[in-house]
Amino acid sequence: MTMTPEQLLHNPFLNKGTAFTAEERKAYGLEGLLPPAVQTLDQQVKQAYAQYQSKVDDLQKRMFLMEIFNTNHVLFYKLFSEHIAEFMPVVYDPTIADTIENYSALFVEPQNATYLSIDDPDSMEAALKHSAAGRDIRLIVVTDAEGILGIGDWGTQGVDIAVGKLMVYTAAAGIDPSQVLPVVLDAGTNNKELLDDDLYLGNRHERIYGAQYDAFVDQFVETAEKLFPKLYLHFEDFGRSNAANILNRYKDKITTFNDDIQGTGIIVLAGLLGAMNITKQNMTDQTYLSFGAGTAGAGITSRIYEEFIQEGMDPEEAKKHFYMVDKQGLLFDDMTDLTPEQKPFARKRSEFANADELTNLEAVVKAIHPTILVGTSTQPGSFKESIVKEMAAHTERPIIFPLSNPTKLAEAKAEDLLTWTDGKALVATGIPAAPVELNGVTYEIGQANNALVYPGLGLGTIASTASLLSDSMISAAAHSLGGIVDPSQPGAAVLPPVTKLDAFSQTVALAVAKQAIADGLNKDNIANVEQAVADMKWVPEYKDLDVTVDKEG
Repeated sequence: MTMTPEQLLHNPFLNKGTAFTAEERKAYGLEGLLPPAVQTLDQQVKQAYAQYQSKVDDLQKRMFLMEIFNTNHVLFYKLFSEHIAEFMPVVYDPTIADTIENYSALFVEPQNATYLSIDDPDSMEAALKHSAAGRDIRLIVVTDAEGILGIGDWGTQGVDIAVGKLMVYTAAAGIDPSQVLPVVLDAGTNNKELLDDDLYLGNRHERIYGAQYDAFVDQFVETAEKLFPKLYLHFEDFGRSNAANILNRYKDKITTFNDDIQGTGIIVLAGLLGAMNITKQNMTDQTYLSFGAGTAGAGITSRIYEEFIQEGMDPEEAKKHFYMVDKQGLLFDDMTDLTPEQKPFARKRSEFANADELTNLEAVVKAIHPTILVGTSTQPGSFKESIVKEMAAHTERPIIFPLSNPTKLAEAKAEDLLTWTDGKALVATGIPAAPVELNGVTYEIGQANNALVYPGLGLGTIASTASLLSDSMISAAAHSLGGIVDPSQPGAAVLPPVTKLDAFSQTVALAVAKQAIADGLNKDNIANVEQAVADMKWVPEYKDLDVTVDKEG
């Protein structure tokens, strides 16, 4: 690779900034382009963290971190690795929602991302080649940004979600940042605020659906698979009408994953397994109620249902344990607007004497007495006191997971859930929550953060050279996390803490890789699975550069 000294200083994969040694500065023509002092990486980290702490709010902190990311990956990830729990809500959810909403106005650099337009499909292959030039791409996170977090359709601005997701892959699991690529598929947007914004950087037309959209996605998958034969393809924040269709189209053909459908299901399953460790109950004895039946809600429900099957229950018997409430109320099988993902869990009206009254969450809770209540509704405060107390009246340890995020959309606060149940509720939230002090007990609140599972899942899948991501690999990931809970601790969380994200990612990766090999899905012969996982881990440290610099350039 040949470049000018200035290009070297602006290449985030190669730049060392003030850590370039005197010898390197002479060799690469950097004399005079940097201050004379030579710093160590640790000194750079200390200096950067002090600057980070001076920022007035999380948005400013994220923008500062992005400046480092755009110029020096080693420094960024070394800094991130030393402050994982502190940085997670800044680098990713919930602060990333602010940067997505303001992406066009704040745009400075493309962050090594690839922008693909439905209006220019002929440029797709060239765009992917240019973005990945000289790099061995193993992991792509791709979004069309129709269903971003709890904030909806943000068009090409949603590329930030792919960038942020890949940051967590590297910080948590050590996936080499030179081997990843964020991609946005711009099919337009239905967000009128964006369409009317002179600064909006995406395609200025309404979203395209149907055959043209499907052909666009198919072309992307085929092109990416051709260019990057060792690819693990992660779909993120696609809209309700497309997400499941795309996953179902490809999951049995390529190594692919949808975090909203599968990842959220894995982390919720892990949390439920953790709760079972605490209560000493059986999963198959639970009654599960999902409040929210969109992509995430239906995906979670399906994953928990699959666990009932894996534990030996007859499929038809297992379905009797699941209920879904959406805007229509309890979902019944005679409703004409059910999605394919909702239909398996829709109930018959004949099961209820008051079926026509089951149009809201409280009525359904009174009718079915759930032991598990999971919220993906984006309806703030919907898990109100009367509903929670009704649930607690019929089960000793109600399991309640208000998962909607960002913070302003959460169904309930952890403190309220514990107060209303006198500390009996087992709670996991979708956003970070502080410990709760109640009746002399400190209750740790597990965060049902997909980051606890998807980085390790990806690392294990890539390290094992798996040709597909199987249900048993997904189950292995959930069980590896759920088994970490310490049930002997009063107030124990149902999920392990994000502070140990890097260690747990290795636990998940090893479990997934072992299962892939047990399933016979590994393309390469792997004699030592522990070594294969270890060999995939990238460490943020400066190395000798294999580049040629044109000093005259």
